[in-house]
Amino acid sequence: MSRIGKKPIPIPEKTEVSIQDNRISVKGPKGELSWKFSPEMTVVKEDNAVVVTRPSDSKTHRSLHGLTRMLIANMVEGVTQGFEKTLEIVGVGYSAEMKGKSLLLSVGLSHPVLITPSEGITFSVPKNLIVTISGINKQQVGQMAAKIRSIAPPEPYKGKGIRYQDEYIRRKAGKKVGVK
Repeated sequence: MSRIGKKPIPIPEKTEVSIQDNRISVKGPKGELSWKFSPEMTVVKEDNAVVVTRPSDSKTHRSLHGLTRMLIANMVEGVTQGFEKTLEIVGVGYSAEMKGKSLLLSVGLSHPVLITPSEGITFSVPKNLIVTISGINKQQVGQMAAKIRSIAPPEPYKGKGIRYQDEYIRRKAGKKVGVK
């Protein structure tokens, strides 16, 4: 039995969960999310929790069991608390600023890069070199953070670039002068 899959998902107050056919909808204080799960999985709302069960112990059913449970748990957490990723910008002359709802990055390229958020995503720049991406969908928040990071990924020699907060960058030694 899947350890993750068999755990029931508690439903917090002010959160509504509705299950119809193979679609689950979660509505909370921050917004609403819906997702169509595999018809092979059984998702039932019991008391104040959501329980996911599988029909057999086949490899596909075992993998779908934990996945389905975790995606529903992320939906419940997203509509109640939301998700957030923080990026740090490191480099001389590098900066980030808000331009309306969009993010304007100056990261050593020939021109500044303007990034518009997808629906449900918000940017904030608390400091000049820190960007916060937040939203209710965990996958969208992570995808947007990865997209921003890919503009100027951190390089190993000087450490310049855009990195996740608390990300460790292994530094390399530069050129060494040969001994004669």
